Amino acid sequence: MGMRFSVIVPVHNAQDTLDYCLAGLARSSRPPHEVIVVDDSSTDDSAGIASTQPGVTLVTGTHGPRGAAWARNQGAERASGEILVFVDADVVVHADALERMIRTFQAEPALHALFGSYDEHPPYSNIPSRFKNLLHHYVHQQGNPRATSFWSGCGAIKRETFLALGGFDERYARPSIEDIELGVRLARAGFCIRLCPEIQATHLKRWTLTQLWRTDIFERAIPWTRLVLREAHLPDDLNLGWRSRASALFSWLGLLFGITALCVSAGSFANTMYTGALLGFALSTALNADLHRFFLRQGGVRFAVGAWLLHHAYLLYGSAVFGALVLGQALRRAAAAPLALTKPRTP
Repeated sequence: MGMRFSVIVPVHNAQDTLDYCLAGLARSSRPPHEVIVVDDSSTDDSAGIASTQPGVTLVTGTHGPRGAAWARNQGAERASGEILVFVDADVVVHADALERMIRTFQAEPALHALFGSYDEHPPYSNIPSRFKNLLHHYVHQQGNPRATSFWSGCGAIKRETFLALGGFDERYARPSIEDIELGVRLARAGFCIRLCPEIQATHLKRWTLTQLWRTDIFERAIPWTRLVLREAHLPDDLNLGWRSRASALFSWLGLLFGITALCVSAGSFANTMYTGALLGFALSTALNADLHRFFLRQGGVRFAVGAWLLHHAYLLYGSAVFGALVLGQALRRAAAAPLALTKPRTP
């Protein structure tokens, strides 16, 4: 008897994409043992769509939305497969994705979790959507196969491992970094995680510029930095490698030199600052030359220019959030140190 796997789809107000997600699963060359849709108190027709799909088990939450982490945990509790496959409601897996997952687990008995990648064909052509989805694709295509993180958009984990670790942290009440946090616990426990870039899916989300920045800052950068500070470990993986760190540094130098030049406005010092600004952004761009060539191939000059601007903004605000929270922690510790020294000892 082959390895059984259960697909879990968390849903909250996803009526525009859920049917495409479920249709993609139905087209799989290796059909899942079961598909469990957990509706997290949707106010649209998400539950109705799931209830009409053959072979889909619908679990309905009450008492208001509690988050994707909670929904995935509910699905895992009810799943009967040895492997839990997590697929987001706005993701359409490729026909061979599930089969590739199972083959990978069968080929590597010591493997506990794996995840794939968005493909390079996002359906929306506006610049923020293409940038966000293609950046994710590129990073996952270039990442270290021996991963230290996890991704629940299209990822799988052994059920016994998932339950032993307590599942996703339900304190993340909004879609955030709950999958990354689970990956940190997996890696800390010594479990093997594999990034499989050949396992791909299409992301149906349409991003606006405001959504992109708000999500990157408040649902990614801030909680991710807090996680790093909690773990006292900065991973060197995916978009956190040395190249990204150096790129952020050069982008900041370019910005600071540019602002200084504008404030001075004229003279040899201003010219020197302009040169420094150009050099900073040029070095940051050079470190990501392959990424920018990828953007150019995918969307032409107009998209490549827009993606270049968005990538530098991403480097700047991401590193700014990280620096601000690290500095804040250092200041709090410095302020607490004298209090600890002067606190009277208990006899």
